[in-house]
Amino acid sequence: MNISLIENNLINVSFALLLLGLIIYWLNLALNRSINLNFLCFSITILINITLASSLLIRWIENNYFPLSNLYESLVFLGWCITFLQIIIESQTKNIFIGSVTIPITLFVVGFANLSLPNDLKIASPLVPALKSNWLMMHVTVMMLSYGTLMVGSLLSFLLLIISSEKNIEIKGNSSNATKKVLLRYKINSVNEILEPNSGINTLNLVEIIDNISYRIIGFGFPLLTIGIISGAVWANDAWGTYWSWDPKETWALITWIIFAIYLHSRINNRLDGRKPAIIASLGFIIIWVCYLGVNFLGKGLHSYGWLAT
Repeated sequence: MNISLIENNLINVSFALLLLGLIIYWLNLALNRSINLNFLCFSITILINITLASSLLIRWIENNYFPLSNLYESLVFLGWCITFLQIIIESQTKNIFIGSVTIPITLFVVGFANLSLPNDLKIASPLVPALKSNWLMMHVTVMMLSYGTLMVGSLLSFLLLIISSEKNIEIKGNSSNATKKVLLRYKINSVNEILEPNSGINTLNLVEIIDNISYRIIGFGFPLLTIGIISGAVWANDAWGTYWSWDPKETWALITWIIFAIYLHSRINNRLDGRKPAIIASLGFIIIWVCYLGVNFLGKGLHSYGWLAT
């Protein structure tokens, strides 16, 4: 069988699993009763991650370079990053809300790559001279990992805003002892007890749990973004003779960094209270997409090659 056909079938399978996972996650969230559904949701996410990883591995072996040279490959890798992070978080917290908000964005990413992109953008082509560097794996991989991580953290902040939208809830600062105790109690209790009156976990506690997880995820993604920007500057100097050229992609990467720096600064130093930090993080979700996709569709620059036809 043709290797490209195998790769395409794996992407189709992952898309079908994402659709199935979306239905089951939301059904489980609505019913909030079944341990079996929890296990099924988690198992489907693992299968999705494996199929995406397999398609990338096949592409890597077939073309002899790490598959992050064009938009299609980066979208598939982004989907893998999000599902991988989802698996880690769910295994630690047993929080069904994680998959309920990450599966839809992964479905969009994989669906856009598989159904919307023209075939000529899916085909692997020889690397342009600037991409024939060991920095390809270092810079682009770290940047995509940071995008995926920050997206998940931002989505959880947006979920926090939705849950607390009609309630006057005071969200604590960073990881307070009270929040840690709530998180510990949450891990001990069944997911089925989250919103029950006698469970000991009310809406305020649930908001604090989601806020705590979001804060920790963004706190992990921000250093990755920083490393990615620094490695990109070093690679740019090697390829183009300048560390920073105010290319649209570079400019929006800097804006993304500033947004999440403001969020973390406000959390660490308690500069903003209530829902304001979550609003900043939610804004960061939009900024990431502008940086990742928007500048490639709306503007041309040094990063245009390998993404969209010029």
